Amino acid sequence: MKPTVYVETTIPSYLVARPSKLPRLQADQSTTRQWWSQHAGDFDMFVSDIVIREMRRGDAAMAEERLAKITRLPVLALSGAAENLAALLLERIIPPQAIDDAAHIAIAAVNRMDFLLTWNCRHINNRYTIRRIEKCCADAGFACPVVATPAELMSIDS
Repeated sequence: MKPTVYVETTIPSYLVARPSKLPRLQADQSTTRQWWSQHAGDFDMFVSDIVIREMRRGDAAMAEERLAKITRLPVLALSGAAENLAALLLERIIPPQAIDDAAHIAIAAVNRMDFLLTWNCRHINNRYTIRRIEKCCADAGFACPVVATPAELMSIDS
């Protein structure tokens, strides 16, 4: 059985984005494309209704490209348990304006994902808050998935 990974919105966004002029962002886009082409098959990947909603925003042509990347991935719903965990995350850690970020974490945790793949290092993959996020998930009876960027989730032999 393959490990499971929740694919957060930034991943398909980086896959299809026009190359950034910022070297760091350009490197992250390249790493995302490399992970997707060489390592995605090592995982059972999932998205959520939140990911789909977020990817529909903005330029219609780019939204279509983003959605095409995930069209075959199973979609996890925002269940009552995930809503409750998201509310707890918002109460304790995640700022109110980042409600979707709390939902991504909650959906991944409630659905027992092994990994949450993201480039969102502000509210999700943040070393300052990750221990608090893990504790919050545990307090609600769930294990927090390992939160990682594509660079962190490359196989050891790459």
